Amino acid sequence: MKSIVNSLGVVKTWKFWKEMLIMTVGMFIAAAAIYYFQVPGKIVLGTVSGLAIFLSEVLSWSGIVLKVSTIIVILNAFLIVLALLLLGKDFGLKTVYTALIAGPLMDLWEWIKPYQELIEEGQTSVMGDPFLDVICFVIVLSASQAILFHINASSGGLDIIAKIINKYLHLDIGTSVAIVGIIICCTAFFINPFRLVIIGIIGTWINGLALDYFTAGLNKRKRVCIISEHHEEIRRYIIDKLYRGCSLYEVTGGYSGEKSVEIQALLTQNEFAELMSYMRENNMHAFITAGNVSEVYGLWRHSKRRKEKNHLNQNGTVKNE
Repeated sequence: MKSIVNSLGVVKTWKFWKEMLIMTVGMFIAAAAIYYFQVPGKIVLGTVSGLAIFLSEVLSWSGIVLKVSTIIVILNAFLIVLALLLLGKDFGLKTVYTALIAGPLMDLWEWIKPYQELIEEGQTSVMGDPFLDVICFVIVLSASQAILFHINASSGGLDIIAKIINKYLHLDIGTSVAIVGIIICCTAFFINPFRLVIIGIIGTWINGLALDYFTAGLNKRKRVCIISEHHEEIRRYIIDKLYRGCSLYEVTGGYSGEKSVEIQALLTQNEFAELMSYMRENNMHAFITAGNVSEVYGLWRHSKRRKEKNHLNQNGTVKNE
């Protein structure tokens, strides 16, 4: 009963509905990638949609006609049941939602614009070349997956299988995904020529690289290190204007032997640009290094929220953190 009450409480929050909207948009984009770039050319990549294409073709040999979108729903439903039995609490409800809407969203794209209308005469796919179809598929799908991972969600499918393998065989998630992906790609030998199979395997590999690129871009921060005699002014600007925290370290120059203070802070790209502009406008001489950080764990609050808290602090309505 307590869990039901907690679930109902979560449903009433703005965060819940915002994430539902983001997941729906992310899966809408993913469904477009599958429907327009993978299905027409029957390209089998290491994904559930690739397995669905293979099964759809095999079933058609027996006179059973099932749309790829329908098979995707069946496969994801089966995987969800399997995950609930084998993974239990480790399995996320977000994945249940995204996995179940993939097929219906493909049907929605078919209703909006059937891919047959985009295929020119004499061609067998939207782009007219299997490799171009794979490239477009990978770029669009990776972008949608990055959106989902940004809110700790996933598109289901191979993620579920990978988590099961990780739990019971103790293999890394990345290795698990690669193994399952290669197995699915190899099923294409039964329905596609050798060239298309190789393109599918290459596409699966490129998809992993593209996903890393998009994910890193969404989470990227700047780790900034500043040594300056104006460290106190810079510290106040970071805290009072950028609403970010920073750390101070006493350092000693290896050449001069002079002691100084180094400021370290994690900033967004825009915040880093604001800081550099402030220092230039005030002629603050400093030694600065900056590098990209793709992941941040621990205390990291959005600037807008920090500004709101700071405003409340100034009015004396809440205590400082």
